[in-house]
Amino acid sequence: MIQHIEISDISLRSKIKNREISFGGNKKLKIYGLLSCKSGKRMKQANRVFFSSEQEAIEKQFRPCGHCMKTEYKKWKDGLI
Repeated sequence: MIQHIEISDISLRSKIKNREISFGGNKKLKIYGLLSCKSGKRMKQANRVFFSSEQEAIEKQFRPCGHCMKTEYKKWKDGLI
């Protein structure tokens, strides 16, 4: 997990381009989602974290976003994840 405030913009763009970062999340709300999610783009930079995989986010006990990951969110809500 990488915190947004601890990484430079150039390094962040490089990691996204090289697919080292695939998901973003809100560390206070413990929610993760796609980098393209409108909800995720609105959060404060101080709360934003990045994950290399969905599995990493789940291991850190984050839940899927209800907006950009509807299928995964439904599975989580039903207790299947």
